[in-house]
Amino acid sequence: MAMMIPTAQNYGKVSYTILRMVCKLFEADKKTRYYGTDQPLHEAEIHMIKAIKEHEGIHVTGLAEALGVTKGAVSQILKKLERKGMIIKDKDTDNQSRLVLRVSKKGETAHIHHERFHQIFDDAVNEILDGASREEQDFLMDFLNTLEEKIDTLTAE
Repeated sequence: MAMMIPTAQNYGKVSYTILRMVCKLFEADKKTRYYGTDQPLHEAEIHMIKAIKEHEGIHVTGLAEALGVTKGAVSQILKKLERKGMIIKDKDTDNQSRLVLRVSKKGETAHIHHERFHQIFDDAVNEILDGASREEQDFLMDFLNTLEEKIDTLTAE
């Protein structure tokens, strides 16, 4: 995502401020992080660890459905996570041709650190909203939800 340079024309516009914030979040999200382990993890990898942790014993097809991606994409990331020692694949006792997934000890460490990372962001947002009235918070949520719907409509074409 390209760096956005403020101009007199767009400086102070709400839409420009939102775009600038989105760019910063996008840049922060695509960085690899170690999450308390010795292995760097990409955003897709840590979110797959999270999904496996939250659905311990899930299989590849179920994981693909839960994440809204193809089984091929899941398989590629699982190979990387297995090489990094983040997950364990076991034979399904009910269906020997299927594998079930769980996080390893290292994967558990990454998951805990990832949850802490999100908690820090949540705390920062809550700190900013601390002085806002219930009506102001409701307005902000309505605004953001409506904006998300508009973006979905714009990007669906």
